[in-house]
Amino acid sequence: MSYQNSKNIYDEAIKFIPGGVNSPVRAFKSVNREAPIFVKKAKGSKLWDEDGNKYIDYICSWGPMILGHNFERVIAGVRDEIENGSSYGLPTKLEVELAKLITNSCPSIEKVRLTTSGTEATMSAVRLARAYTMRNKILKFEGCYHGHSDALLVKSGSGLLTDGYQDSNGITAGVLQDTLTVPFGSREKIQEILEKEDVACLIMEPVPANMGVITPDVEFLKFVREICTKTKTVLIFDEVISGFRLSLGGAQEYFGITPDMTTLGKIIGGGYPVGAFGGKKEIMDLVAPIGRVYHAGTLSGNPISVRAGLETIGYLYENRETIYKTLEEKTKYITTELEKIAREYNVPVCINRLGSLYTIFFTDRKEVNNLEDALSSNTENFAIYFNEMLDNGIVIPPSQFEAHFISLALSDEDIEKTLKVARKAFEKISKK
Repeated sequence: MSYQNSKNIYDEAIKFIPGGVNSPVRAFKSVNREAPIFVKKAKGSKLWDEDGNKYIDYICSWGPMILGHNFERVIAGVRDEIENGSSYGLPTKLEVELAKLITNSCPSIEKVRLTTSGTEATMSAVRLARAYTMRNKILKFEGCYHGHSDALLVKSGSGLLTDGYQDSNGITAGVLQDTLTVPFGSREKIQEILEKEDVACLIMEPVPANMGVITPDVEFLKFVREICTKTKTVLIFDEVISGFRLSLGGAQEYFGITPDMTTLGKIIGGGYPVGAFGGKKEIMDLVAPIGRVYHAGTLSGNPISVRAGLETIGYLYENRETIYKTLEEKTKYITTELEKIAREYNVPVCINRLGSLYTIFFTDRKEVNNLEDALSSNTENFAIYFNEMLDNGIVIPPSQFEAHFISLALSDEDIEKTLKVARKAFEKISKK
């Protein structure tokens, strides 16, 4: 494959954009690439770059492309809607329809407020929890990523882990003091903090996917729910990734655990910029204009994003009995086969999967249950795996610490090609 056009674009990009990219993981630095690929178009399960190379896509825009790229129903809706206008700064009927669809799908959400991004949603949810409890401190898990607002970047995951650190510069000492962190799964430390400190909320990915996918113990999730109830701490499920992906009602429906608040993003806009936070009526009624917790945004509820979300979630809603089963079967098959190939070439891996998400950790640990386990991964082996896949037409997340996403558009032929290329990658790793 030739990557010269992408390389030329990257050389131009670094003159005007910090690092040449608008989100750090896109730079491909952790997988030892001279430059990232620059995508030109996408359709179904495929991407094409500026050099004309075609790839089977396992990034899916970090989750929202659950139906595949440019799904016809979604694109038709967007084309129809954009003829009316792109942004008004005033309410539309579509916003109400999407809000109804979200509240009918997610067990915990009685009222919902739309935002422009997942980061905005989690930031606003934390602010609302503080106002509701009249407490300042928040609790989060090490390695979980909830967007890039100050309070939630402490001991974070995703791109920070990819670049080899967990905290961002530019965060004040006061913010650091108010954000408490514990390892995922640590019951004793959670209980100790919540019973001794005035904590407004515990925010968590019910299925951590930003240090790689971590499969949670349902008993642990039940414990978190119980201790939050006992200590009157608001439990926030960050379902920006898991929402509408594990099931129509997200991880909370999948596990039968109901949080006080939920944050959503990505998928509720069908890949267009959008987010949302919602929860119990008594909490949500504190939001302006009926309450004094301020949240605003000109592009909140943007009609193009909302229409794309309505078409995407509408399709999931109508076909929920078959879609999630199909996605889970695809994921189970591909990960089971990857495990077999890894054993054949004596390459130590641990593959975590849930629903249509999976991560292949290049580690000799039998289980990866938290950040410490994830950090034991051999990132050199992952880089070899990534590059062999990319050079043979398979694009996976350019980081050991991210989730792979399966789309409905992924065909059996795509999967068999993926496994064939993975075999070449494992063989290369075994000979290094």
